Amino acid sequence: MTSQRKPLIAAEQAPMAFFSPTYRRAVEASQHHAAHPGATWSEDDWRSRLSPMQYAVLRRGATEPAGSSPLLRERRAGLFVCAGCARPLFSSAAKFDSDSGWPSFSAALDHAVDEESDHSGDETRIEVHCHRCGSHLGHVFNDGPGPGGLRYCINGTALTFLPERR
Repeated sequence: MTSQRKPLIAAEQAPMAFFSPTYRRAVEASQHHAAHPGATWSEDDWRSRLSPMQYAVLRRGATEPAGSSPLLRERRAGLFVCAGCARPLFSSAAKFDSDSGWPSFSAALDHAVDEESDHSGDETRIEVHCHRCGSHLGHVFNDGPGPGGLRYCINGTALTFLPERR
């Protein structure tokens, strides 16, 4: 990590409106969450810390291929944390099989994620991103189980699983 933050790109070269909402949000989050080291990481720092797929998903808002995450089959008790900053996001108790091809959860941990309207596709969806580092995680839909009726459809590459210690 460098001691001084380098600008990603000069504002006069490309105004923020040029970038995707996910990218703009990640930059804004990095300015507001200075308590975490990732808040001051440059894009080069993020690239060096993440795999190419993680970088595409977490920092650029991409979606991993359906069915590609080993976390789909994870059944142990534990926590799912942000692959970008290790903030706890979801409990294994909230995980369920939605047959969507991505890990799904009925609820996020308190103050773990932020939600924002996503108008990038044919339909308006609610995008979910990490409250701490602003990284893109996936989307939330109103077709989940239980009283809340929510389905957090999360890219597995955006998560790291920490099994419960016994």
